[in-house]
Amino acid sequence: MALYTDTVMDHFMNPRNVGEIPDASGVGEVGNAKCGDIMKMYLKIENDVITDVKFETFGCGSAIASSSMATEMVKGKTIEEALAVTNKEVVEALGGLPVHKLHCSVLAQESIRAAVKDYYDRNGISYDPEFFREEECESCEE
Repeated sequence: MALYTDTVMDHFMNPRNVGEIPDASGVGEVGNAKCGDIMKMYLKIENDVITDVKFETFGCGSAIASSSMATEMVKGKTIEEALAVTNKEVVEALGGLPVHKLHCSVLAQESIRAAVKDYYDRNGISYDPEFFREEECESCEE
C-alpha cells in the first residue's frame, strides 16, 4: 500500500486556494514546534458565509494537502459549519494520512478556528474561549 493516497498527492502537487487575502475578515496562524509546520488561513466572510479562503503553509506534503483540503471544505460554508469541520473529516476527505502525519490535519482544523476567532475578535463577537483552546494531538507527542 502506498504511504499517501492519490487525493493527498493531488492536493500536495496541485494545492487549491493558495495565497493570501489582503483584506481578510479573519486570519489564523498555527504551528507545531515539534515538526516545524506552520499554517496560515485567511477567511473572507460576508453575511456569516465564508465567501473566499486562502492559505499559506510552510511544511511537509501532508501539511500542504491538509491545508488545501480544509479550504475546499469551508469555502461557501457558514461560520458555524466551518467550525464543525474536524481534523478527522479532513483526513477522511484526503482518503487517509499516515499516523505520524495526523498532526497536519489537526493544524488544518486549528487554523480554521484561529481565523474565525480572529474574525470574532475584530468584530466584537462573543464566543466561548474554551472552544478555541488548542487540542492535544497524540501523534504530535512523538
